[in-house]
Amino acid sequence: MAFNFYMPDIGEGVVEGEIVTWKVKEGDRVKLDQPLVEVMTDKATVELPSPRAGTIVKIHFKDGQICPVGQVLVVIEEDSAKPATAEARDAAPAAPARPADNGRAGHAAPVAPAAPAAPPRQSPPGPAAAPGAGGAAAFQVIDVSAGRPRVLATPATRRLARQLGVEIGRVPPTGKHGRVTAEDVRGYRSNGGTQPHAAPTAPVAPRHAPIAIAKGGDEERIPLRGIRKRIAESMARSKQTAAHFTYVEEIDMTELVAVRERGKARAAERGVKLNYLPFIVKACVSGLKKWPQLNASLDETTQEIVRKKYYHLGIAAQGPQGLTVTVVRDADRRSIFDLSREIERLSEAVRNNTATREDLTGGTFTITSLGKLGGLHATPIINFPEVAILGVHKIEERPAVRNGQIVARHLMNLSISVDHRLADGWDGAMFVQDVKTLLEDPTTMFMEMV
Repeated sequence: MAFNFYMPDIGEGVVEGEIVTWKVKEGDRVKLDQPLVEVMTDKATVELPSPRAGTIVKIHFKDGQICPVGQVLVVIEEDSAKPATAEARDAAPAAPARPADNGRAGHAAPVAPAAPAAPPRQSPPGPAAAPGAGGAAAFQVIDVSAGRPRVLATPATRRLARQLGVEIGRVPPTGKHGRVTAEDVRGYRSNGGTQPHAAPTAPVAPRHAPIAIAKGGDEERIPLRGIRKRIAESMARSKQTAAHFTYVEEIDMTELVAVRERGKARAAERGVKLNYLPFIVKACVSGLKKWPQLNASLDETTQEIVRKKYYHLGIAAQGPQGLTVTVVRDADRRSIFDLSREIERLSEAVRNNTATREDLTGGTFTITSLGKLGGLHATPIINFPEVAILGVHKIEERPAVRNGQIVARHLMNLSISVDHRLADGWDGAMFVQDVKTLLEDPTTMFMEMV
């Protein structure tokens, strides 16, 4: 029997995924849970395993193409089953997807219901289990014919629907790929629970016309896709939405350099490679507690500033596919050594392309550093929808005036970019000054730790 494997709902709010690379081709035999395809969403990059053992009959989306959630990714002819029908082999990728269970993670259903299908194999519940060998994530496989129609909506839109007492499944969607928007919910409510009879509107014009680059000589053209495309989209959205301003301050790291040197041996005994980032993380957490408007986001659907009382700090790391922000969760509850271990684990996961969705999402404030290549000054782009990002620059010996004398000190600059919609210049400057105080006098930092 041939089975359709649908693009799974990898995470709340995800409506589509880009096919990064197929691990199989048509005609290949696959085992149960064998990695089939690497898919990138705006949340993470994951490998989808095969929900059935059998033969690949038809691959519907090629590398670089976008597959909406609920569309057929691939048709698999199960072992010990009759050959797939010509209809299954030639099914067009644009064919309507079957309704999927709301909130589920993966979808597999029989193409030809000639006989009752055996109960599908289920993996542990949840959108994504911990990755196994090779970084493949396990997804739950269900029979979509048994489910109710699935609603595509962001968490903020779902929350708005609950607040307004609207059953979101009844709201006619107008968003991309059938997504229910906040405007849909409000319109449904204002019309007394009926579909609004709004006149059709013209398509929204792009911000600018696409630019064509004429050939000017020997050149190479590389498709903009994968993580590079995601970075481009994310950075453009941040610059177009957040009102950036940047503040820079010089930090005297001399005392902290000495503390780190003394602590390296003890860290090595515990298998920890001690660098400066854990100290900077701790100083930032202390500053964010005093200036909570920098540990926040703007809920645009409800026009609410959400100040977060948890501290999941993003660490921007360069990986083989580009810049990736990993997230150190509950940074306020971790020791210096524990932070060192977690930062190293996340860096390794980025280098090996095994980072999970949990490793890459949910940050509240981001730190970006290029280490020795950090330069003297930069204007980092905010990791939207966060409010601020801290740029850490290189530490080097430079002349400084202390007590009227010119002496050599280990100096470093910090650059903070802040969304002026939610925080003022005073807030950003005072935050950096608090961080500066702690880094320049590490004994004060240890007194602030919890």
